[in-house]
Amino acid sequence: MRDTMFLRRLTLFFPMAIFLTLVGFFFYRLVLIEKGNTPNMIPSVMINRPVPVFALPSLISGKPLVASAALKGKVTLIDVFASWCVPCRVEHPLLASIKEAGIALVGINYKDRPEDALLWLEKLGDPYDAIASDRDGRVAIDFGVYGVPESYLIDKQGVIRFKQTGPLTPEDIRDRLLPLAKELNK
Repeated sequence: MRDTMFLRRLTLFFPMAIFLTLVGFFFYRLVLIEKGNTPNMIPSVMINRPVPVFALPSLISGKPLVASAALKGKVTLIDVFASWCVPCRVEHPLLASIKEAGIALVGINYKDRPEDALLWLEKLGDPYDAIASDRDGRVAIDFGVYGVPESYLIDKQGVIRFKQTGPLTPEDIRDRLLPLAKELNK
């Protein structure tokens, strides 16, 4: 009898303990975010390093390969995206403002079926100057991609100067990306 009473109390206590642990974790995470520790600002070992050497087929048949060598000479934003990625859909309309600012825009379609990506671009629009297909994700691994979307700002010498993990916001573009691109274009 005593054992069943103990087990009953334990089964009531256990879910409450899990709930309180999760509440504590979320509160701790909010405190870290308030102090500036944000997950979309994951540091990259690739910052200030040359773009990994790559040559990928174009997502659009009949177009030339998309290669790292073509990135030199102009400030370029590489946007790693996929049609199955919900945050990519949120970010996508903002990419036009980057292109309007005079930044070359290269898309790398990550682990996606080409027909799905093409349909997605047909529905949402195609802001890219070139779009590569990284079906197996090898090039994304070389860049150090954590997940999609991810964006990399490349200077005229082909060096990575900025990385954004997660979708770009209007504030990210206005306050960080465009000023840095302007500086790199000097």
